[in-house]
Amino acid sequence: MQALISKASTLLEALPYIQRFSHVTFVVKYGGSFMDSPDPAVREGVARDIVFLEAVEVDPVVVHGGGKAITRALESAGLKTQFIQGQRVTDEAAVQIVDQVLSREINPEIVQTLRRLGGAAQGFAGPDIFRCRKACMTGKDGEPIDLGFVGEVTHVDVEPLRECIARGCTPVISPTARGEDGRLYNCNADVAAAMVAIALQARRLVFMSDVPGLLRNHRDPSTLIPHLAVTEVDALKAAGIIDAGMIPKVDSAVTALKAGVEKVQFVDGRLPHSVLLEIFTDAGVGTELVL
Repeated sequence: MQALISKASTLLEALPYIQRFSHVTFVVKYGGSFMDSPDPAVREGVARDIVFLEAVEVDPVVVHGGGKAITRALESAGLKTQFIQGQRVTDEAAVQIVDQVLSREINPEIVQTLRRLGGAAQGFAGPDIFRCRKACMTGKDGEPIDLGFVGEVTHVDVEPLRECIARGCTPVISPTARGEDGRLYNCNADVAAAMVAIALQARRLVFMSDVPGLLRNHRDPSTLIPHLAVTEVDALKAAGIIDAGMIPKVDSAVTALKAGVEKVQFVDGRLPHSVLLEIFTDAGVGTELVL
């Protein structure tokens, strides 16, 4: 009986959040090595959370990554992978493989999983939704770095996404884009997710990865930073606490917050129901970033 009462208490704790977020758009960046887990429970856990959000009339939008699958595909094609400041260097041959993996393999797989679990989902290939310009990056010496066919999302075609949401359906979007020159570009999924959140005026942006959140010590989960203000970000970068692949996540989070997104959350996709725990409980489980 006590276990049943505990379950009821959990539901009651979630009730005010469910009421507050009814028909509110949440953008979820779906990525990390948990997508490659051999355990179906881990792979499907996030999808079940998305289906739950649909069921309580939150409007989720998914932007997914697929870095490990891309790396495997490139290696199979005899192409080496190089990262600079968390960005994958992508030549013309590689970008075709990137788009194939993201838009034609991973995207349909996520859509099918959501549908199999009782949700409604529609896949969107990034080039049909995103426009971009060639990414510009400078090294520590100030010299420009050419990342190849890597783009910065500059425009999001929101109408197909809004129409999808209006039907009670979750849009699932891959992070490739069409450039100003009409060519395909690989885009950072974190940045793409932030641009979607801004374009749709989302209330929340949730980054899912394979770490618990922002850690003061990368090797010690107990050093999780549960709450972080934008004003603290530069100091954490200078201290090396925010570095490598976390930089584009945090930078895009800051951009989203300054554009009107209420809160950005970083959660561990390997933790069962981490999205629900972060959104629908008082304590949360990851890092929340606010203005």
